[in-house]
Amino acid sequence: MTTQLIASNTRGKADFGWLNANFSFSFGNYFNPERVQFGMLRVLNDDTIAGGTGFGTHSHANMEIITIPLEGGLQHRDSMGNEGVIRFGEVQVMSAGSGVEHSEMNASKEEQAKTLQLWVFPDRENATPRYDQKSFDIENQINTFVNIVSPNDMNNGNALWVYQKTFFHLGIFDSNTTTNYSVRIPKNGVYLFLIEGEIRINDQVLKARDAMGINNFESFKIEIIAKSKILLVEVPMN
Repeated sequence: MTTQLIASNTRGKADFGWLNANFSFSFGNYFNPERVQFGMLRVLNDDTIAGGTGFGTHSHANMEIITIPLEGGLQHRDSMGNEGVIRFGEVQVMSAGSGVEHSEMNASKEEQAKTLQLWVFPDRENATPRYDQKSFDIENQINTFVNIVSPNDMNNGNALWVYQKTFFHLGIFDSNTTTNYSVRIPKNGVYLFLIEGEIRINDQVLKARDAMGINNFESFKIEIIAKSKILLVEVPMN
């Protein structure tokens, strides 16, 4: 097993007043040639959006976009006619495919919203754009990884699906426990992002907003030092 620890304070940053963003990979004006992507995972943005603001209408194509609210809500509108608010406990997927326009605004005029948004390269180009969202009862499934996103042809109906051999898991774990993760597809890698808490993997300690890229494994153990919320993304490496 090979691992690479990415400390939270080494991420790219941008502060526009209305938006405070942290970039795990090169994005916008932040470019780091050693952090362009992790396999098919291209973007992991950790955003705090001020009340009454947000991302106006903009376009995407040929990207699987997954949005995970951590606090507050986002008002979504797109050129496919979808409109609604997603909040903590819900996950949104949008297959941009041949092209789609959308906006993402803070659903509150006063309170800030915090979100994670991830982009994954699809396994096909110019698919028909699609949108979906779903609620997941993460907080009542403590000490287990809940599958929130799966490939379209390996989905049991409980998770959202995308056009890529990727699996997203989200979990809340009590302190002084352990859990294991086994790779779903051989030769895939895992990008683990610690949303909250403190954990240990392979004798390396991760704290809130740290991440770890993990390759060449069949399974690995995670030791939970303090109560933690973990996002785990399994993706093809090429």
